[in-house]
Amino acid sequence: MNKEMEQLLQAFEEWTLFVKKMTHLEEKVWNSSLEEGKWTIKSIVSHMMLWDRYFYKEAIEKIALHQPITLKHIDFDEFNRKAVEYANRTEKSEIVEKAVTYRHKIMNDIRGLSEEQIHHTYMDAEGNVFYIPQYLKDFIWHDQHHMEPMKKYLDGEGFL
Repeated sequence: MNKEMEQLLQAFEEWTLFVKKMTHLEEKVWNSSLEEGKWTIKSIVSHMMLWDRYFYKEAIEKIALHQPITLKHIDFDEFNRKAVEYANRTEKSEIVEKAVTYRHKIMNDIRGLSEEQIHHTYMDAEGNVFYIPQYLKDFIWHDQHHMEPMKKYLDGEGFL
């Protein structure tokens, strides 16, 4: 695997390290919002885990199994609403376990691909391009988008 891909995967793993670091937080903290009217920490982690699960099952796992990818455009608002509902009915430990598991599945499957497979341009179920390095870059941005405010909040409150 080339150096750029290894660096992307290391940056992609930061999310799991952050989630693991938060496992000791009390339930009260997990259920707190960063700002009034915003998602709880538990909802954010659930949101991230469900996106990882979606991309794993619909793209990365399919590529590893040499099957056509089945990604398609979905309604983000609906997906995110369901992520919040999932968080509300699921134990913190299960969300954390799945967040780490799906992220590692993605990383392990990508590490098992050849350079050619990694740099191949795939088509999703709607004919849109899916390119693994770009997917990683997009989700590293997404991770940071959620991690930075959480780190700031948790550090500011003395939780981390």
